Order: sequence, then structure tokens, then C-alpha cells
Amino acid sequence: MVKELLSKLKETSVAVLPVAGIVFLLHLTIAPMSFGVLSLFLSGTFLLIIGMTLFQLGSEVGMTPIGNQIGSKLVELKNLKIFLITAFLLGFLVTIAEPDLQVLGKQMPEQTMFTLFGTDISVGQTLIYMVAFGVALFLTLAVIRVVFGFDLSRLFFMLYIGVFVLAFFTKPEYLAVSFDSGGVTTGPITVPFILALGIGIASVKNSGDSETDSFGFVGLCSVGPVMAVAIMGMLAKGSASYESAAIPEIENFGDVITVYLRAFPVFFEEVALALSPIIAVYLFFQVVYLKLPKISLIKTLIGVFYTYIGLVIFLTAANTGFMPAGSFMGGALANLDFNWIIIPIGMLVGFFILMAEPAVYVLTVQVEEVTDGAITRKMMMTALMIGMSVSVGMAMLRVITGISIWYLLIPGYAIALGLLFFVPKVFTAIAFDSGGVASGPMTATFLLPFATGACTAIGGNVLMDGFGVVAMVAMTPLVAIQILGAVYAIKSKRAKEEEAEELAEFYGDIEEEIEEYQLDLKYSIIELDYNR
Repeated sequence: MVKELLSKLKETSVAVLPVAGIVFLLHLTIAPMSFGVLSLFLSGTFLLIIGMTLFQLGSEVGMTPIGNQIGSKLVELKNLKIFLITAFLLGFLVTIAEPDLQVLGKQMPEQTMFTLFGTDISVGQTLIYMVAFGVALFLTLAVIRVVFGFDLSRLFFMLYIGVFVLAFFTKPEYLAVSFDSGGVTTGPITVPFILALGIGIASVKNSGDSETDSFGFVGLCSVGPVMAVAIMGMLAKGSASYESAAIPEIENFGDVITVYLRAFPVFFEEVALALSPIIAVYLFFQVVYLKLPKISLIKTLIGVFYTYIGLVIFLTAANTGFMPAGSFMGGALANLDFNWIIIPIGMLVGFFILMAEPAVYVLTVQVEEVTDGAITRKMMMTALMIGMSVSVGMAMLRVITGISIWYLLIPGYAIALGLLFFVPKVFTAIAFDSGGVASGPMTATFLLPFATGACTAIGGNVLMDGFGVVAMVAMTPLVAIQILGAVYAIKSKRAKEEEAEELAEFYGDIEEEIEEYQLDLKYSIIELDYNR
């Protein structure tokens, strides 16, 4: 265990330190941070590494086995009603407390959306409930797809046509937020569980297409929130406005400790709420169906404990240390005379920040395992990092110019949906999963404040121009991974053709040798008859 922990610590340090280095370099050169923001950022970097290390270890030991075991058992039960009810409840309960979604909800306006039983429900609270319902509904749809063998490419094509129809009718200030919500929903808690659930279902189903059936769950769960929030925008009364969050005032290291001490209990509670439904369902399945040995159960629960502690530390660091730094840095760069520099800087930060997303690690490892190394983790990471860089660059371009998000969403999704018909199905499933996975807590707590801080400094409409960075991050992997799939398919085809040519040449040589042998044998027989 110690050896594995040290290995994860090394991986995490390599992932986080480049981003921290870029931000610190900007502090030393063109965008100096105040003592308070810098102190929170540096301490947050340290805690981020510790938290992500514990999370990755816990995910492998705890969360992934739980999803696999529940998914496998649900298929074995052969009771579709129980299957679908369990999927819906898990989808709703886990999503409603997903930390990424809570971060987005807290950045939404505090305006009242509607009143329920005398209680005012704000825009942010409504968004959380609508998104949770969307995820639950589409996780159920993902299960139905695998059980009945529906074609994933056609399903994605039809659903995204529906997404754009709804988006066309929603209020403009809810457009970017609706696409953002699809990205932040699938965060560090939901992704390991949903991925493992899909792999568990596919492994038992034995449809002959287990690779494709194993993925696509996260991608489908990302569609539901976009539709739900677009409908919310259609029903909303009046226009929403945005007020940027205040950066805490810090004068000494004692204030830094105080800020963290206030933040830790909040995330202890939030992560406990997020994990408790999964643990409750798992223990129910253990008692009634699984009945695993005590050693296996204890090992899994220890893994869940690591996941819990890791996520608390990670999310506290990301929200307390990285969010103020992102907002400050975005505003500082936007106020420069040469504020166009925010585009290449954003692309550079985006390229490296993907490595610090905990759910990306889970996806890339499982892709490599399920495909038996045909799609390596290195291939996936390279494609995703390039896509992330491009997406943040586009988001910063929107902040600076104020161009409508439609000009980026329509061509981007048109290319992604067009590739559906030319790429192997497994790459389509992985691509749409990657869109949700790439936009995790680092995106929500650093890149989104980075964009909104810049938009506020410029004086733009934050809801329309600042939001949308998560949408860009969720869109580009759909194109990047499918292009990777197209290249992989072309190379595979060429390899098969070369192999066929080599076999043909080999058998051709054998045929020539056989003919020569037959001719020699014929002459030998003639000579033998003549001698007789």
C-alpha cells in the first residue's frame, strides 16, 4: 500500500505542479497576486496534491469495485424494474450532492426562481435539482440502451439534435450555463461509479460488443443536464444577473489557516452526502445479494474512506486556494493593455490542467484496461490535452470579443456528430464520455472563475460571455478523441492490408516452391521410368 501511495504521489505531483508553476510565473511577471491570494494558492497546491493522491488510490480500491459489483449483480438479477429504479435513484442522489455541481450552483445568481411551500428556491438550487433529475433520467436511458442493444451513435445524434432545439428556445443568459452544467455534472464522485457500473453491466451481458457497451454512460448522463437547464431557462421569469464572489481578505498566515478551517467542515459534509447513497446501496446489495467475504468488504470500505478523505482535501484546496487565484488572475490579465495574451495563456493552462482532473485518470486507466492496451492512456491523455487547450483558447476568445457561443457550439458539435458515422463505435462512446470527464473540479474552480474574473474586468455579460468555458471543455474531446479513432481506424486498415499482402506474398512463394517441387518430381519419375 505504501509503494502504491508513493507512486500516486509522484503521478499527482507531475500533474499539478506545471499548472502551479505557470500561475506562479505569471505572478512574478505580469499579474502579481496579493499576499492573501498567493498564500491560499500555494497552500492549496500542496493540499491538492495530497487530496488527489488519496482519491486515486481510493478510487482503485473502493469506488471502481463497488460499481462493477453492483452493475454485474443488477444484470444477473434479470429484473428490469429493479434495475431501472436503482439506476434512477443512484443517479439522482449522487448528482444532487456532486461537489462540481455545487460549485457551479454557488456561482449562479441568488435570485429566486420560484416559491415552494412558502420557501424561496434560488436559481442555483433549482439548477442543482434540474441537473440531478436530468442525470438520473439519462443514466436510466444508458442502462436501457445496453440491455436492449440500441445503437449508441444514432442515439447521440438524435439526442443532440434535441439539445440544440431546446437551446434555441431558452433565454440567452441560460444558454452557456446549460452546456456548462452538462460538463460539471460528471465529476470525481459520479464518474468512477458510473464508469464501473457500465463496465460491470457489459461484462455480464456478453453481447459480443463489450468494449462499446462499457462506455457511453458518462456521455449520455452529460446530455440530460443540458436539456434540463435549457428547459429551466425557458420557464424562468425575468432576466438573471451575476455578481462575482468576493476574494477573502488575508493579512497573515493565521488568516490563511482560519479560511481553511472554515472550509473543511463544509466539504466534509458535502462529500459525505455525495458518498452516503452509494455506500448505502452497496451495503444493501452486500447483505441481500453480493455476500462477499469480510476481507473483500473491509478492503473496499477502506478504499471508500481514502476516497472520502482525498476528495475533502482536494475540493477544499480547489475551492479555497484555486478559485480566488483563478478569479484574480483572469481579472488581472484582462486589465492589461495587451489583454489578448489571455488567449495563449489560457491555452497553456488548459493543456496542463487536464492532468490534474481526478476523473480523467479513472477514465484513461479503464479505457486502457477494457481495450487491452489498444487505446493507451498516453494516446488518450495527448488527445484530451490538445482538445482542452483549444477549448480554453476559444473560451478566452469569447471573453475578449463577446462573440456568441452559438458560433462555436454549432460548428463544434456539427463536426462531432458528423464523425459519428466514420469512427469505430468504441471511440464514439469513449469520446462522449471524455467530454464529461475532462470538465471536472479543476475546470469549475479555476478555469470558470478565471473566465468570469476576466469578463467582469472587461465589463462584459458574465452569464453570456464568462460562462461557457466548461461547455467548450466538454465539447472539444468529442472531436479530439473521434479524430484519434479515425486515425486509429486508418492505421488498423493499412496494417491489415499490409498483413494481407505479406500473407499473399508468403503463400505465393509457397505455391511457386510447390510447383517447382512438383516439376522436379515429375522429371524424376520420367527419368526413373526411362532408366527402367
